[in-house]
Amino acid sequence: MALSRALAVLSLLPLLAAQSPECGNLNLTATPITNTTLDQLSGKWFYIASAFRNPEFNQSARTIQAAFFYFHINSTEDTILLREYLTIGNQCVYNVSSLDVHRENGSLSKHEFGKEQFGYFLQTKDPKTFMLAFSPKDEQNMGLSFYTDKAQATQEQMREFHEAITCMGMQKSEIVYTDEKQNACGPLEKQHKEEKEKQKESEGSSDDTALG
Repeated sequence: MALSRALAVLSLLPLLAAQSPECGNLNLTATPITNTTLDQLSGKWFYIASAFRNPEFNQSARTIQAAFFYFHINSTEDTILLREYLTIGNQCVYNVSSLDVHRENGSLSKHEFGKEQFGYFLQTKDPKTFMLAFSPKDEQNMGLSFYTDKAQATQEQMREFHEAITCMGMQKSEIVYTDEKQNACGPLEKQHKEEKEKQKESEGSSDDTALG
């Protein structure tokens, strides 16, 4: 639950105030989510790194060796089906859950532990990456997580994340990184893809039979 655990951090994100000169080069505000944003988010993403000061979520982040997930967007109902592949303790853990999209305040939320938990989408310079910010005004619980569409981030992509960490008032030493080399979920992902293809073939055969 790379993303689920991140979303389990409660926050109501105000506009981030500039805390360092580097903030002037960054757009660290939660902006409204549009259909274009949702199209950008659709598909496969890799959880690259995060920094959490909340002890519980910091500890949870440290258990994740590698992680990737799929966003399946329903723009009509403003929901996202989340399918996560996590490597924890050298084993693959697969989870499926649903997120709600709140367009106006740029947030994603999930009902968990009897509450609606929020994470706020931050637009980056590179459309192949995105970040989620948490409690930026709370020095004890603030956090930031980083995702890319490839298993490894480029130096430029990582630079923007590091600048964002500094802008929030956190230290690079607080960042916890994942390692795609430890990914144990490749076989399960392959299995799921094969099952999906078989299902499509089966449905196609049924349609042909019906037409005949």
